[in-house]
Amino acid sequence: MFASLPSLPRSLVAGTALLLIPMGCTSAESARVDDARLTQEGSAARKPRWGLVIHGGAGVISRENLSAEREAEVRAVLQQALQAGHSVLAQGGSSLDAVTAAIRILEDSPHFNAGKGAVFNHDGINELDAAIMDGTTRAAGAVAGLRHVKNPIELARRVMEKSPHVMMIGEGAESFAKAQGVELVDAKYFFTEERWQSLQRALEKERATPAPGQPSSSLRPGYDPVTGDHKFGTVGAVALDQAGNLAAGTSTGGMTNKRYGRVGDAPIIGAGTYADPRCAVSATGHGEFFIRYTVARDICARVEYQELPLPEAANVVVHDVLVKAGGEGGVIAMDREGNVAMPFNSSGMYRGYVGQDGQPHVAIFKDPAPPASK
Repeated sequence: MFASLPSLPRSLVAGTALLLIPMGCTSAESARVDDARLTQEGSAARKPRWGLVIHGGAGVISRENLSAEREAEVRAVLQQALQAGHSVLAQGGSSLDAVTAAIRILEDSPHFNAGKGAVFNHDGINELDAAIMDGTTRAAGAVAGLRHVKNPIELARRVMEKSPHVMMIGEGAESFAKAQGVELVDAKYFFTEERWQSLQRALEKERATPAPGQPSSSLRPGYDPVTGDHKFGTVGAVALDQAGNLAAGTSTGGMTNKRYGRVGDAPIIGAGTYADPRCAVSATGHGEFFIRYTVARDICARVEYQELPLPEAANVVVHDVLVKAGGEGGVIAMDREGNVAMPFNSSGMYRGYVGQDGQPHVAIFKDPAPPASK
């Protein structure tokens, strides 16, 4: 059931030329081509020496509720993130630097539930989480419950590199951010009308009395009662650099209408983020399931102990283990050979890949978009 990504040219010059194409010029036809290339849940690359994979969240992403304009904007940001990471790798930079660069682009976009586009909790506050991990050393840094850090992935990396700890939360993490010179912003920076209205709709739906035996809609993560869509808006990146080192990072605003200081899987090492010398994973989905089943580590453990090919290991966990448990979402993953996996069990996942040729490929839906009627 797995399909291979297109054979990647080895000419870096040709790849660089492709990066000069304006990102806003992606045609509907090229979008369909990229969807077709990345449509299979476990796409395997043909062993490039290095590369980068990203995601912008999974969930029920319906075509009818995603306008052509919005889709073009989302694809453009995904391509920009891929280019930022590729630029680092092409110059011989580390996988950690590439992951950080790509995630910063996604955090700065209002289109994704991380950084600028973070959703609101029940009290109308944005709370952000992130994690990063170095596959070579297994060093890791994670942060949770941030309210003023512009780019949480930057603080997670400082925790990894500038402290003896792995995780910091809330006010303590932000005190560390100040000491480290990490950029802080006023809470109003994270306000977007779209996210605010999503919270208002969720609150209104929550106030309605559920039918007997039915759970409150507030227990459905990311659910929008107007559109019927529900998204797990985490962003993430995994990379393999020219030295053969892997890294993974994940950043999120959590769940719309979340309460009680809830933290999902993104900053939990081994659940939503994990990297070792063989394998790197970033996840997006209903975090409680990814935590309980240590999804990211489980995939890499199957590669390490069962010697499964990465696409097979990822496919088993996402389509078998998670589905049986009732968990929804997906992952992106790379192994030390440069093989790529992007399985998801929802209707869509914002995702993309770039190899050493520098040509970005992005996709959203499970199936390629139907041709436009003439």
